Amino acid sequence: MNWNPATMMDELLSTTQKLAKGYETLEQIGDVQVATTPKDLVWQSDKVKMFHYRRDTPATCKIPVLVSFAMLNRHDVLDLEGRSLMKKLLDEGLDIYIMDWGYPTRADRYLTMEDYIDGYMNDAVDYVRKSNKVDKIHKMGICQAGTYSMIYASLYPEKLQTLTTYVAPYDFGTRSCMLYKWTEFIDVDTLVDSVGTVPGSMIDSAFSMLKPSMNISKYIGIMDSLDNKDKMENFLRMEKWKADLPAIPGEMYRKYIKDLFRDNLLIQGKMELGGRKIDLKKMTVPFLNVYATEDTIIPNASTLPIMDKIGSKDKETYAFPGGHIGVFVGAKSQKELGPAVAKWVSERSK
Repeated sequence: MNWNPATMMDELLSTTQKLAKGYETLEQIGDVQVATTPKDLVWQSDKVKMFHYRRDTPATCKIPVLVSFAMLNRHDVLDLEGRSLMKKLLDEGLDIYIMDWGYPTRADRYLTMEDYIDGYMNDAVDYVRKSNKVDKIHKMGICQAGTYSMIYASLYPEKLQTLTTYVAPYDFGTRSCMLYKWTEFIDVDTLVDSVGTVPGSMIDSAFSMLKPSMNISKYIGIMDSLDNKDKMENFLRMEKWKADLPAIPGEMYRKYIKDLFRDNLLIQGKMELGGRKIDLKKMTVPFLNVYATEDTIIPNASTLPIMDKIGSKDKETYAFPGGHIGVFVGAKSQKELGPAVAKWVSERSK
């Protein structure tokens, strides 16, 4: 391009006009809201809560579903207005509960993985079972919570009707992603001993460096949509969600990095929780493994090997065409993934 003075002035004028339109659009939008689907607090233990989504009509699937999102971010991304995976599952007839891990503080630094899986997750499952008068429930876990749900299902298969995980890591031996490479060099003991509870902003910085160009291109890309209220609202909802960063209890983070990322014990059948060996062959419940074909955060090489390790006879994979976050907020998630998962779960509720 020939950057003569006239061209530069035209470009400057165009950018100024875009910014002016953007300002007008922002004035119209005001504060954006996330997680707007109505739900009720039904259970709480310490900072951990569980909500039950309201339904206008009775669920067609009689066995309830408990959803857990990763602790590294808030579950609100599952319920963005117009792109809510939770609302889609409700519309498809499921009865949905969702866990809220809360905001750990320095006082929670000694909470362990056992506290979260054997404690909070198990207690929440028991509450849903008891309140609905069923022996088993459907479990769904996303990303890190998918890994934890797999561990849970290996220890408590008698309490689950099915397990569905989305973009969850299982085999941490791959080094096809920068995130997995970095963990080799994290001095996790010094980190945890120093800060106690690991700040969410520290973890977010690591994720931001996985693909630095994305941090620039997303702001350049939104320039062409500054006058589009719907696109701006979607952009701001995602940015609001990304900025809401819970901390991670130090002792849980220590085990998470060492046993999973560093030593890859789960897939090898060597990991222990509360003194018990986690035997993946005891995970015998029907299993649906959703993975994103273009995932740059959790490589497919980390997600797919679990299929040969578990004891389930009824097991399927679902290849979602897109990236890690697209599984929750993409158009195909609404049109195809949500209905497909609901159908799979409902067929196993009889």
